[in-house]
Amino acid sequence: MMTLRLGDIAPDFEQDSSIGKIKFHEWAGDSWVVLFSHPADFTPVCTTELGLTAKLKPQFDKRNVKAIALSVDPADQHLEWIKDIEATQKTVVGFPIVADADKSVSTLYDMIHPNQSATATVRSVFIIDPQKKIRLTLTYPMSVGRNFDEILRAIDALQLTDNYTVATPGNWRDGDDVIIPLSIQDEAVIKQKFPKGYKAERPYLRVTPQPNK
Repeated sequence: MMTLRLGDIAPDFEQDSSIGKIKFHEWAGDSWVVLFSHPADFTPVCTTELGLTAKLKPQFDKRNVKAIALSVDPADQHLEWIKDIEATQKTVVGFPIVADADKSVSTLYDMIHPNQSATATVRSVFIIDPQKKIRLTLTYPMSVGRNFDEILRAIDALQLTDNYTVATPGNWRDGDDVIIPLSIQDEAVIKQKFPKGYKAERPYLRVTPQPNK
């Protein structure tokens, strides 16, 4: 089993899903992707999580993000469960659910943790950029539902730091001040890149307004 690390290319796969056969890299296209696994269909925590994901579609669209879920249940079961999700969570599931019945994708992405379950996937999250690189991973136990606000926040931070030479402080949200990285020391360069100026509480801690606001 390969260990997937940040910066690795997300493994491609072809697998059945709730919308038919999916070739992952082809389906992803030039979008960011949130690939997340859930332990099983027709379970309460997973139902709320997929409902939340469905409701966040406008937010994902705004960020050029596609969501795709996965469990080891078959596609026909996914389709039946989607009816329950839509009825109970008052939304429309507009993203695919991978039907990883043979556990090939789960194994590829190390989503089955034997100390949690020998057969079901834990709550893994992979944020993947348009170059198919893994940019962030999260792993939650089966009993704890994910914070999808944090997933959106992390995507905002990744996209901001990709486009501007900045880093984000703890608990940063879109619109907050950001940090000038230590790799930039030349004051002329700092003035050019950060015309709004900066505050330095320490020589290594330089805070500047978010550059695209």
